[in-house]
Amino acid sequence: MTAFHEILFPLDIALKSVGGPERRTDIISFGSGREQRNARWAQSRRRYDAGYGVKTLEALQAVVAFFEERRGQLYGFRWRDRLDHTSSAPGQPLSPFDQGIGAGDGATASFQLQKTYGADFAPYARPIAKPVAGSVRVAVGGVEAASGAFACDAASGILSFVAGHIPPPGAAITAGFMFDVPVRFDTDYLEVDLSAFAAGAIPKIPVVEIRV
Repeated sequence: MTAFHEILFPLDIALKSVGGPERRTDIISFGSGREQRNARWAQSRRRYDAGYGVKTLEALQAVVAFFEERRGQLYGFRWRDRLDHTSSAPGQPLSPFDQGIGAGDGATASFQLQKTYGADFAPYARPIAKPVAGSVRVAVGGVEAASGAFACDAASGILSFVAGHIPPPGAAITAGFMFDVPVRFDTDYLEVDLSAFAAGAIPKIPVVEIRV
């Protein structure tokens, strides 16, 4: 099992960093000019560079300390993506109706949180494994569930209904939540040049999403 520390990378640095989703596609070009495209990955993978968020010597020292405690690439950790960290539409507050995560059958009690991108052509359902504790709201059949009717594991994103509250057959299950991205450092070496840093150079601190 992937070693993981349930700790958030320094938020002020992460929110000033750069990065986004990556996909892997094989493209075969034919003599006619046509192409055959095949997706090698079923899920996207996010990459970030934390260096863009390091503006002070204190911030740089905090990253080095965080890097050392994670033993470089050894331990994963939580990362807050400034662009994409909520279930809601941009500019909208969280709602228990944000994302569909399943339908009841009268027996299934556990469901994986997910966020869906797109709608009309090829919507992508992204599993959410690291929800922010206390942020999850749930609705069953269009009615918000009481907080005592379910529990959500913040380490896995598994939503579980307690006995007596299992969704009935056909009931739509929706959820709203904040979430983090499980990541690790993508290097075992941080090159710190204080003279270059003082001159305004941006240190390279690569971070990559992992599966947990």
